Amino acid sequence: MSQVHALSDDQVGQELRKMTAFIKQEALEKAREIEIKANEEFSIEKSKLVRQETDAIDAAHAKKLKQAAMSQQITRSTVANKTRLKVLAARQQLLDDIFDAASKRLAEGSKDKAKYRATLKNLLLEGLYALSEPEIQVRARKADYSVVKDAIKDAEEEYKKNTSKETKVTIDEENALPEGSSGGLVIVGGQGKIDINNTFDERLELLKSSGLPAVRETLFGKNPNRKFYD
Repeated sequence: MSQVHALSDDQVGQELRKMTAFIKQEALEKAREIEIKANEEFSIEKSKLVRQETDAIDAAHAKKLKQAAMSQQITRSTVANKTRLKVLAARQQLLDDIFDAASKRLAEGSKDKAKYRATLKNLLLEGLYALSEPEIQVRARKADYSVVKDAIKDAEEEYKKNTSKETKVTIDEENALPEGSSGGLVIVGGQGKIDINNTFDERLELLKSSGLPAVRETLFGKNPNRKFYD
């Protein structure tokens, strides 16, 4: 039967020191594991926060760029529209000035009596061919009655020569054209129910509507935005 020997104080001390060293080592290793894990979690969380902040900064930057681009586009569009309106206004003013100048020069067409007589004859013939009636009236300025009578004679002769028909043209003295008008004639047929306005003023108005596209093209060139033409 073996004997159990009691440990001496030195042996007890050594055992305690061994246990203390073991426990301390375990604690250090555990602490190191905890520190490593904490550092890893910290790195992960830090990377996550950095990524989130970077994404937020990128999103804010992209939003600002988009807003800046939109603002620039709006500004560019506004400037372009204002410029286009100014150009259109300037073009319209030029056209108005041209037609105003033409309107002021209309009265000069009646100064040369020979040319004016020929012009009145042609204007009257247009009405005679269009109406084709045996009796026609014309309205003119009182100041033009003398030259109008000569033009009537010329027109009646030419009308008969070209159509083999006779027509009688008289001046409607009860409805004279205003003295402020530029000249020309109003041809009346259909027993007063039909009139053809061949005054200089009306011809200019017709030119404004029918000839305006051609005038614009001559002055400013073809419109690149226009797709259809008459």
